[in-house]
Amino acid sequence: MVVEQQLLPYFQWLLTGGEKSLGALPSFAFVFLGVAMAALVIGFAIAASRYGFLRGGDVTYKTISEGLRELLQTSPRRVWAIARLAIKESLRRRVAVALGVFFLVLLFANWFLSTNHQEPARLYLSFVLTASTYLVLGVALLLSAFSLPGDFKTKTIYTVVTKPVRAGEIILGRIIGFMIVITVLLAIMGVGSYIFVVRSLDHSHTVELESFQVVANPAGEEVGKKGTTSRDAGHRHELTLDKDGNGETTVENGHTHRIESLGENKYRVSPPLGFIRARVPQYGKLRFIDRSGAAKDTGISVGSEWTYRSFIDGNTPATAIWTFDNVSDAVDPNVPEDERSLPLSLIVRVFKTHKGVIGQALQGTIQLRNPDPAANGLTSEPLSFDAQDQQVDDFNIPRKQYSQSRQEIDLFKDLVSKDGKIEVLVKCLDRGQYFGFAQADCYIRHPDGSPIASFAKVCVSIWVQAVIVVSVGVTISTLVSGPVAMLFVVGFIILGFWRQDFVDIATGKSYGGGPAESVVRIATQANVMVQLEDTLLNNLVTGFDKYFAKPIMWAVAQTLPDFRSFSTVRYAADGYNVPWDRVFQDVTVCLGYVVGLSIIGYFLLRTREVAK
Repeated sequence: MVVEQQLLPYFQWLLTGGEKSLGALPSFAFVFLGVAMAALVIGFAIAASRYGFLRGGDVTYKTISEGLRELLQTSPRRVWAIARLAIKESLRRRVAVALGVFFLVLLFANWFLSTNHQEPARLYLSFVLTASTYLVLGVALLLSAFSLPGDFKTKTIYTVVTKPVRAGEIILGRIIGFMIVITVLLAIMGVGSYIFVVRSLDHSHTVELESFQVVANPAGEEVGKKGTTSRDAGHRHELTLDKDGNGETTVENGHTHRIESLGENKYRVSPPLGFIRARVPQYGKLRFIDRSGAAKDTGISVGSEWTYRSFIDGNTPATAIWTFDNVSDAVDPNVPEDERSLPLSLIVRVFKTHKGVIGQALQGTIQLRNPDPAANGLTSEPLSFDAQDQQVDDFNIPRKQYSQSRQEIDLFKDLVSKDGKIEVLVKCLDRGQYFGFAQADCYIRHPDGSPIASFAKVCVSIWVQAVIVVSVGVTISTLVSGPVAMLFVVGFIILGFWRQDFVDIATGKSYGGGPAESVVRIATQANVMVQLEDTLLNNLVTGFDKYFAKPIMWAVAQTLPDFRSFSTVRYAADGYNVPWDRVFQDVTVCLGYVVGLSIIGYFLLRTREVAK
């Protein structure tokens, strides 16, 4: 799973932020203050142009003072009345049609989705959650963009404003009403999606008795059997049974089955296990050693433009090293002490410079090392593994280990330092081949969380995006017509998905310069890596970008929600638990947008004669 940025604890994210960023609360205060000052200047300029300088200042002051007083006097009862009105309006617009479209999509989805896939759970979960996202955002867009313009067109807004209802209550009530509608729709879609995935992936096998082979111990006594299952859902499993006839199959297509003996040559195969998971990883800190043995922060680049992963070359001293803290937290206390192991997972990105041996996987090794200087680099013997490209490979490293000098050592007593740290070293053994790693590609597994709870958290992230869309749509619809509001919100969503590119251009991190310089490069077919010639036109273009275009882009980026980062579909699809810190952060950002846009919408609605 891609984790490009470390997830901060909620209160650290809210108050102090990371090394290169402010906390969310100070950032919100700065952005809110900036937007308020810009609105004040623009409002005063409009008022001054209409009424004169002094009268314009008086009008601006009265508007702000009256507006703040009205906002503080907002009545929850009147807001709820407007919210109920928005719900009834949504039902009249047949918003339930979205549910019909959704279930129609699920009805025919199995024509195009297949369980005969390397990871069918990822395929199915990605499909249903992505479909839910698009449908919910579409409904949020249409409801919010055409609500107030429709009332202005039919003049039903006059019935509302003649009541003792303030403009702010109209805005907040509609946002809350549409939010309730979206919540109900998403809840129904979420339940339907989960049932669809579980039932679509459900299957079973039978044990093929003719495939049995006896497993004996060194003394020749029978201790179990090996065999295979029948081929169902496009695959079969190998299985191992103990002497009582019970056992488990191997992992195929991301799942296993338990085998239970029912008597003489009769077995029950359980439903699939492990399809839908909620892994709880504990990440470490990654560093590298290059082929010469020198310490590096990153590995080798193999030419990929995406620098998320870097690589180590095979059959050299090049090593990827993860340092983990608090190792004892991952140990299951219910397991007897002598049977405890270190649950470790590894994701390898394989890069080949030649085909190698056809049908043979690349070989790698895992070693554990005590990072305490007093341990003199005590390291375990290498554990060999077959690299599974872009797949999660789970290891349960036993407590009993041997040092490189073949002395028996204890994993938790000898390889874990006194402060609870351990190092995991991974190497590639094949010459001319490469292993690629990112920091999140190796982790210690904690006990899995609840898949249903994790799925619900993904639905919360979809809900957050929809609520922001509703807030933007209701706010902008106070000023423009429905189609224009819809186009504005669509543009807002698109820009939100590309927010990071805005920031990179504004801060000079992207190639090709600003927007004006990019136009020049396109017109002259100049490479983005080539410096523009020192001419008057080029200097004017770069100056325009530096002092005008880039500051505007940076300011716009600060007000845009990062829709791409809101999505947690990859968590569920890849089988990881969505952290609560992530949920709290997304909901907090959503609340900030609702509050800020409600205030902006109030002042925009007051500019309409009908709202005065």
